[in-house]
Amino acid sequence: MNVRRLIPTTAVAGAVALGLVTLSACGGSAGSASGGGDGKLDVVASFYPMQFLAERIGGEHVSVTTLTKPGVEPHDLELKPKQIGELGEADYILYLKGIQPAVDDAITQAGVKNTVDAATLTTLEKHGTGAGHAHEGEEHGHEAEEKGHEEHEEHEGEEAGADPHIWLDPVKYAEVAKGVGASLEKADPDHAADYKKNTAELVKSLDALHAKFETGLKNTATRTFITTHSAFGYLAERYHLDQEGISGMDPESEPSPARIKELQDTAKKEKVSTVFFETLASDKTAKTLAKDTGLKTDVLDPLEGITDKSRGADYIEVMESNLAALEKALGAK
Repeated sequence: MNVRRLIPTTAVAGAVALGLVTLSACGGSAGSASGGGDGKLDVVASFYPMQFLAERIGGEHVSVTTLTKPGVEPHDLELKPKQIGELGEADYILYLKGIQPAVDDAITQAGVKNTVDAATLTTLEKHGTGAGHAHEGEEHGHEAEEKGHEEHEEHEGEEAGADPHIWLDPVKYAEVAKGVGASLEKADPDHAADYKKNTAELVKSLDALHAKFETGLKNTATRTFITTHSAFGYLAERYHLDQEGISGMDPESEPSPARIKELQDTAKKEKVSTVFFETLASDKTAKTLAKDTGLKTDVLDPLEGITDKSRGADYIEVMESNLAALEKALGAK
């Protein structure tokens, strides 16, 4: 993620103070147990994957707002003072530390009691530019991952080089969903039974999605895929694939000529047919690489936001579209 574009910590701190003072002066009470007077829990989600969990698990008992509007690349988000101030008025905040440093800083300063970091609800791992078969017991895999992290020093927001893209693995996302459900039960015990029921239904859907990925990607002509944004490390590891990222974790960073040459060689060696790009970041580099290497292009959506360009209306539908794209590109049998 390109932290150079994000609000410096000092600016965030100042804006937080300004926002909170402004709200206090106006007598804002959105953070009350009544959720602003409509009886619903006032929930703030940092970006779409957190919004989806809050809405599906919270159901009719929550009013969810997201800090990252549709079409905005989450890594590039800059919060307005009003948004930062309103954080302190929320009943419940759900975010994923390491994706948006400016958001992380603002949430820390907001001091809301029911604040949940989704990264604490599962186990984070390191993934470099290429991720997949290099599993945890393999020493050379860790060396490659560490090297990949060194090449992308701008990821200052990712703790100890951990990959925050946990939502792209349905199994890890289900673990997070269970934790979110439990935290909502604690925050709003009057509706605990409904949160528990909604969580179980969502986990069932995610388990079914996992089964589809396992079956669909079991037998393929190649196990390697090339993508603009190295967001699919967990997915690659889960389904025994090899991810080769053009630009690493930051979708906007430019790859070196050496990296382009390496990808061209990998494509030829591993019989790669397709270079994937995404909806919220530039497709220029992916299309150039594909043209130079004689490959096709297609969309593999990291699901950082839903827009009218998304291949699906929600997380489940877009992930199913991702599966179809991978099956086609990898030559699933």
